[in-house]
Amino acid sequence: MFRPAFVGSCFTFVSCVSLCFGQSADEDALRRQARKIHEKALTVDTHGDVPTYMVSHADFDLSQRHDARETGSRIDFPRMKQGGLDAMFFAVYLGQGPRTPEGYVQAREKALKLFDIIRSSVASHPTLAELATTPKEARRIVKRGKRAVFIGIENGWTIGKDLSLLQTYYDLGARYVTLSHTSNNDISDSATDPNGPEHNGLSAFGEQVVAEMNRLGMMVDISHVSDSTFYDAIRVSKAPVIASHSSTRALSDHPRNMTDDMIRVLAKHGGVIQMNMLSGYLIKAKPNPEREAAIKALREKYGDQSSLSEADSQRRYAEFTEINRQYPPELATLQQVADHIDHVVKLVGVEHVGIGADLDGGGGVSGMYDVSEMGNVTLELVKRGYSAKDIQKIWSGNVFRVMNEVAKVASRN
Repeated sequence: MFRPAFVGSCFTFVSCVSLCFGQSADEDALRRQARKIHEKALTVDTHGDVPTYMVSHADFDLSQRHDARETGSRIDFPRMKQGGLDAMFFAVYLGQGPRTPEGYVQAREKALKLFDIIRSSVASHPTLAELATTPKEARRIVKRGKRAVFIGIENGWTIGKDLSLLQTYYDLGARYVTLSHTSNNDISDSATDPNGPEHNGLSAFGEQVVAEMNRLGMMVDISHVSDSTFYDAIRVSKAPVIASHSSTRALSDHPRNMTDDMIRVLAKHGGVIQMNMLSGYLIKAKPNPEREAAIKALREKYGDQSSLSEADSQRRYAEFTEINRQYPPELATLQQVADHIDHVVKLVGVEHVGIGADLDGGGGVSGMYDVSEMGNVTLELVKRGYSAKDIQKIWSGNVFRVMNEVAKVASRN
């Protein structure tokens, strides 16, 4: 498939490469090489939060092109096509809410609503996209010129203490679950809970969750979990695990990122780390007191996001967008993202790294601000000497290998 809109983006990026890095290579040749590789690769991003954006923007239409800097939206089908992104995992994301019977009911209802948003949005545009649950299905969909939409769940709070909900979510299309989010839950400890560890890794229930995911054929996602949870998940899982949107701690010392030892262990067990593009995990931003004060006030005003009504969610998002307009956050660069990819490749090989940009969940860097600029990732990798074969592995080969292995493990149960 030829993607004409991609060409303009290439010119812009290659010019930046030449000016900023002193490249002497012929720009047109570099652009042609990158375009050829990008068009042949089946490209997959393993984490996008557009369903959450759609909760706050009930009239949002995935079939229409939107301007990221005007609307805050980073994902839609026209921009996916423009950026040459063939497939994306849309996230059923829930912030951590109350761990009570009422809270679990709320979590299930919110999760099911997000599933409905994803499935109905895809069904409403059958000429543009289809749901996918396997690599084979994705290849068939992409061959027809459509976007393939996978589903992943972010935060195991969605199942509460009801193990049977994993089957429900699997049947609705979910193919991974991020065990926890920014706080501990009944499954595991989070990397960023302000109160510290609760289970010292996976709970007893969490071990059952991992085993059931293995049985069903769902990937265990260890992004956001604590270090001890990661090692427990590796110990318990019979299948490779993934980090759907993470970065490396060696280059950016944040507890949300993975240490070199964790990456080595992940690779030894056949897993893959998908590179995040959320600036807060890639750089230490300069102090911005006005922005920090505004965000603190917003959090105090609205409290727990998981309990907000749809109207309040819309108001909160509008106010947050205004904060970003008045006090824009400092952005990391695509080059810094590629530095993290390089680090993983040098550490464990190109077979264990991929792309999980976290767009509409805070992700988006200078040079890859929204999904329309996904082609710039391939350009940067070409600039750094990656082969077409290696770039194909990074874009989908590695995560598809894990998906297929997870399915094989499930078939043996």
